[in-house]
Amino acid sequence: MSQGLPAAGSVLHRSVSAPGNPARPQSPEDDDRKVRRREKNRVAAQRSRKKQTQKADKLHEEYECLEQENTVLRREIGKLTEELKHLSEALKEHEKVCPLLLCPLNFVPLPRPDPVAGCLPR
Repeated sequence: MSQGLPAAGSVLHRSVSAPGNPARPQSPEDDDRKVRRREKNRVAAQRSRKKQTQKADKLHEEYECLEQENTVLRREIGKLTEELKHLSEALKEHEKVCPLLLCPLNFVPLPRPDPVAGCLPR
């Protein structure tokens, strides 16, 4: 073990003073102040950890809800894809026998009336 360093696991008690100021002995008031400050810090740390845990719990719940919604939406996509496939096949079969699509006259463009002219007063 090197000299001047504390042993592993030991606690080093030392009063810390500003550079240039000599260390002064701790008075009972200083000790009380230090104890109150530590207690206040401990309570604040507990409050912070609790808040952090609550936030993590809330995010986890939101994640679970989004996962469930995602699963439902993926199922719906699958059903709609199957429906599209079925309807596309039905349309393809219908186009083979549709009399409207087989008649060449149906592909002649017809003159359409002007939609604005029908709304104007005469």
